[in-house]
Amino acid sequence: MNKNKKIFIIDDDSFLLNMYSMKFEKKGFETKISTSGSDALEMLRGGYKPDVLIMDLIMPIMDGFSIYESIKKEKLAPNSLSVMLTNQSTASDIDRAKELGIHGFIVKATTIPSEVVEEVEKLLVKYSK
Repeated sequence: MNKNKKIFIIDDDSFLLNMYSMKFEKKGFETKISTSGSDALEMLRGGYKPDVLIMDLIMPIMDGFSIYESIKKEKLAPNSLSVMLTNQSTASDIDRAKELGIHGFIVKATTIPSEVVEEVEKLLVKYSK
């Protein structure tokens, strides 16, 4: 099911990026990572089309919401499933994610990495065309 599914993880924490990348690759996903919003946008503008975008919310310079708003505005990944993976869990953050059209909201502190992969797999099934 996951073969050839492309996951793009955007987070300023290199340790977490590498760990999540390994977890997704073990499940058959093809992963790319980026440590900043500007780098991520450059990759997408360059033609990279992931099946799933996973973004941290709190990052320097450009937060996850700003990145996602740019992606939507520029139609960089129109068919991508979008997931916030963050330690922020306030109702206002979750509501804003829903308003923006983000498909999933996963709280890092309460979800182990294998559960993150499972949640993304569930979302892929739920939103598959």
